[in-house]
Parts: sequence; structure tokens; C-alpha cells
Amino acid sequence: MKNIDKLCINTLRFLSIDMVEKAKSGHPGAPMGMAPVAYTLWQKHLKCDPSDPAWLDRDRFVLSAGHASALLYSLLNVYGYNMPIEELKRFRQLGSKTPGHPERDIEAGIETTTGPLGQGFANAVGMAIAERWLASRYNRPGYQIIDHFTYVLASDGDMMEGVASEAASMAGAMGLDKLICIYDDNDISIEGSTDITFTEDVGARFKAYGWQVIGPVDGNDLLSLDSALNQAKQETGKPSIILCKTCIGYGSPNKCGKASAHGEPLGENEADLTRQSLDWSYDPFCVPQEAALHFKSSAAEGKSKRLTWTDLFKRYKDRYPVEAGEIEDSLENKLPAGWDDGLDELLADMAKPMATREVSGVVLNSIAGRVGNVLGGSADLAPSTKTIQTGKGHFGRQDYSGNNIHFGVREHAMGAVANGLSMHGGVIPYTATFLIFYDYMRPPVRLASMMGLGVVFIFTHDSIGLGEDGPTHQPVEQIAGLRLVPGLVTLRPADAAETIGAWRVALSRRDGPTAIVLTRQKVNPIERTGQINTGLVKRGAYIIWESSQQPELILIATGSEVQLAVDAGIELKGKGIDCRVVSMPSWELFDLQDASYRESVIPSGVKARISIEAGRTTGWQKYTGDNGFTIGVDRFGVSSPYKDAYAYLGLTVERIVTESLKILKR
Repeated sequence: MKNIDKLCINTLRFLSIDMVEKAKSGHPGAPMGMAPVAYTLWQKHLKCDPSDPAWLDRDRFVLSAGHASALLYSLLNVYGYNMPIEELKRFRQLGSKTPGHPERDIEAGIETTTGPLGQGFANAVGMAIAERWLASRYNRPGYQIIDHFTYVLASDGDMMEGVASEAASMAGAMGLDKLICIYDDNDISIEGSTDITFTEDVGARFKAYGWQVIGPVDGNDLLSLDSALNQAKQETGKPSIILCKTCIGYGSPNKCGKASAHGEPLGENEADLTRQSLDWSYDPFCVPQEAALHFKSSAAEGKSKRLTWTDLFKRYKDRYPVEAGEIEDSLENKLPAGWDDGLDELLADMAKPMATREVSGVVLNSIAGRVGNVLGGSADLAPSTKTIQTGKGHFGRQDYSGNNIHFGVREHAMGAVANGLSMHGGVIPYTATFLIFYDYMRPPVRLASMMGLGVVFIFTHDSIGLGEDGPTHQPVEQIAGLRLVPGLVTLRPADAAETIGAWRVALSRRDGPTAIVLTRQKVNPIERTGQINTGLVKRGAYIIWESSQQPELILIATGSEVQLAVDAGIELKGKGIDCRVVSMPSWELFDLQDASYRESVIPSGVKARISIEAGRTTGWQKYTGDNGFTIGVDRFGVSSPYKDAYAYLGLTVERIVTESLKILKR
């Protein structure tokens, strides 16, 4: 190892150690062990330009082992990203750019939020899919506009998580040869040696998935690491994994190779001993000038590559202006002009009972005809979720230009891969499965919201309306779970008109995720008091029917239960009761409206209110008030034809009328 290489590697190690020591919190072990690997990748292979961190054709680097955040922040600092040394000194402090686990910040060079293990690995698969799809769609002979790698650094913990296995299997089946995983095989987890729980042959597992397996490679042998990375980049037809044998806490006399190096500071005495062990005489947070110049040389090379690409793209734009315009618009999250033209006209063919999942499929295909970068699919349920884009091809190793992705029975990976698609840029991803399987997708949905990703999550078979499949497949608590996610907009449309409105909301929201919750069973087009206005969905709630503008009772419902509420309102009208029915497809959107609008829909002076929804009643009290009543399903469902299930569980017009009379004391 050359002296300059040793100096640079130890710079990364001690910046990481110093961060953790100053914060008195963090994970020093992995950065100390993986510093040579990270240095080799960033110095010799990673194509990036810190002066333009959002450059489209940059290589993506994902630290799936998010607990090693100190290593990432050190890399970003020395290679010239917007990560000044002052931020390293504020590691894990309030308001810093260096939180305990990386949080997506493209300006600072952080591609994705990681920490929940396995998520970053699956994000990387999504990024690699986006790269292949964009390359297939836009590259032309002599114009390789999209041609970059996705690197992911994964730990033993990542390899243990099921989501990584799901995503790895998917990547192998797709032949994503621009995806390279660097596996930090250090044999240590928080509880001790990985042998106590993790004895499998990871290389054999990935070989079975269809990956090229390289190594094991000594994580301190720079020549071997460089050769392994070159071998991975030369592979065509398979993703690659490099097995790197490292020692956690490398350089620490008493903690190297021990679990105690994983998630706690070395301590002042051990940090001093490590300085002696690695012959490091510099002050804390010091980047020696010789090392700084060496790091800078790599950054300069990255800028040169970016400028060459920029010139190529200018020539591409002259020759292919339409395609270049599409690329630029998609990167800025711009939708084509008139993208939603004709959606309302679809209603003419929907004046009949239709499941909202069927309507959604029609709407999706109409949108896809105008918005070419809508990309997604279902977890092996596309025929049921109605999420196939007709005539748009299927993404896979035989053809990377298709808009339909087969995720397989991998709901967890599907969500995380969709996040990767979104954060790569250039595509609008969607996923689909039954609402009950949201339970398998909670982590990526949460992270999509945390990162502000414009993913569309479609959930069908939304309630006890699933019927005969019974309580195992009938969601009752899942929609409440969706509504608990900060920043996620959840929409449960009542009929075809609201489903069109829901898709308009979802595609327009490029700065956050949207969940569209749809029925399996057919629902009637609802007869409204006023004219159909699909745009009202974006208000979150609106008056869909009323017998008087001065109601004494308000019924609030979502989805398939809106029709029950309207039918109950008609019956109550016959009993001389003035009633208003409010359709509330989205709590979140309604809460964003100004106070005057909310008051016009649900007047504070009307205390008699009833909510109706085929799910848990928790949370509805916010809208029904102290004097209101909630009708829902606060137990698991039953296996029966769906109409029998509704009757058995008390979701009927008769029940609504009875409870209305009680609340009005009639």
C-alpha cells in the first residue's frame, strides 16, 4: 500500500472516529473496517462530480448499512460535497447535516435515507432498474446518455433482512448488470459473532439468485479490491456482489473484531491507542494537506467526465430534441401538457356498477398514453389489481424498455424498489397489491414519505368487501395505518368519478407519496345532489348529497360506504330528517383546506354526525366530535359473500338509520 493511500484511508477512519467520540454516540466499527474499500471505490471507480451532485449520469452510491453514516459523511467531506467539517463536528446533533443515519440530501451527495437494514439494498435495485429503463428508452447509437453504475455497500445485517433477499432475487432474474453490491463481511453484529444466527454461504446464495460472485477479497488489499471492482464492471448479464472480508474496528488494539466496536464510541483511551496503533499524530477532524490534494484529484476527474457528458448531451439535444426535452422535464418532475385530458370523458363508459379497481385500471392506461414514464406493476397480482399498462411491454432481461414490472410475490421489496426508482429520477413509479399486504410494505411506505418521493401506492381489495377469502385477507386496520404515516396522502374513492380524481391527485403530487385504496366489489355511480366534479377529490371531502342546506345530521363516509350513507340519507329524508352526506376520500387533504371550507362542509354547529367506513373506527372521532357516532369494523372480518359480511358486521342502511334516530333522539 502506498503511503498516500494509507494516509487517505486513515483520514477517513479518524474523521469517523472523531465524529463518534465528539457526539459520544454512533457506530465507529464499520467505518474503520470499510475505509479501504470505500476509498478504492470513490477514488478510482465512482463517477460523480461534487460540483453538480444531481448530474443525471452520475454513479449512484447507496450506504445500505446506514449505521456507518460517519464513513459516508467523511467521504462526502473529503471529496468536496456540501459537507463541511463543521457539520462533521455536529454529528448526531439537532439540525445538523449529519444525523445518526443518512437522510436523503442530493445537494450533499446522499442518495437515500438508510438505517432500516435492507432498505438501501432494495433502493439500489430500483435505481438500477431506472438506469436500464432510461438507457433503453433514450440512448441512441453514439449517444450513451444514460450509462452509469449503482453501487451499494451492505452489511451482515442487510444480508439477514428478508427485503434484501427479495430484492436480490429480483435483480438476478432481471439481469441488472449495472448493479454492484459490496458486502462488508465482518462476521459481527450487535449481539456478537454472526455465527450465532447467520451461518449460510452468502456467495452461494447470490450465485443461486443469478449474480456474479467475486471473492472473498481482503478488505485491506487495495489491488485486489480494485481488480474486483473492475471485474464487476465488466460483467454483462448479471449483477455482481463482491465479498469483502474486513475487521470491524480495524486499528483498535482492544476492540478490533469485537461487537463492542459496532455501536458505541471507542472511548478516549481506546481512541488514543488506535491513534498510536495506526501512527496517526494529527489533531481531531484534521484532513492532512497531502490527503486533501489527493482526494481533490479524483473530484477533478469526476468534473471532467461530467463536462464531457454535458457536451454529449448538448449534441444529443440538437439531434433528438423531443427525447432530450422528455428527459429534462421528467427530471424536473414536470408532467406533459394535457396529461389528464380526456379523463372526465371516461365517465360516459362508466355509468354502470364497476369496482373502483377496474376504473383505476382504465384511468391508469389513459394516463400512461400521455405520460410515457409511468413505470410499475404489482406483486404478482396485476390481473386482480388491474395495473397492467396495455401494449407497454414488460421490463426484464429480454427487453428493458417495458413499462410493466413483474415484482413477483415480494411486497416488501416492491415498495423499496419503487422508492429507488423515484429517487433515481426520470420515472414515475407505482406499485399495487391487496390492502391487507400493506403490512408487508410499511417500512418503504414510511421511508417514501420521509423522503418526499412521488410514489403511487395502489391498494385494492380494500375491506370486508373481499368477502369469501375471509378475515386473513380482509383489511380492517390497514387504512388506519396508512393514515398514521406523516406526509402520506391516502385516498379511498367512492366511485368512478372519485377514482379519476384520486389519480389526478396522485400524479400531481411529485413531492410525496400517495396511496389509492380501491374496492374489489362493484359499486354504483353515486347520484349526487349537484353536478359530478372529479376535481372535488383534491379538497379531501365535499358535500356529495343533501336533502337540505341546513342539515340537522351529517353522515361522513368513504369508499363503498358512501353509497350506504346516501341511501340512508334518502330514507331519513322520508322520515322528515334533514341530512347531509359528506364523501371524505382523504383525511389528509381535507385537513389541509382552509377553515372556512372545512366549516362549509362539516359545520361546527351540527353536532349530530356519524362516520361510516368498513375499517377500524379509531381516528374518526376527530370528525364526528364528542356527540357523534362511528360505524365501522373494530374486529376481524368473516368469510362469506361480501353482502352477508356487511350485514353481519352492521354496515347497512338500516343500522345507519337506527343510529341516526338514536343520536337525534327521535
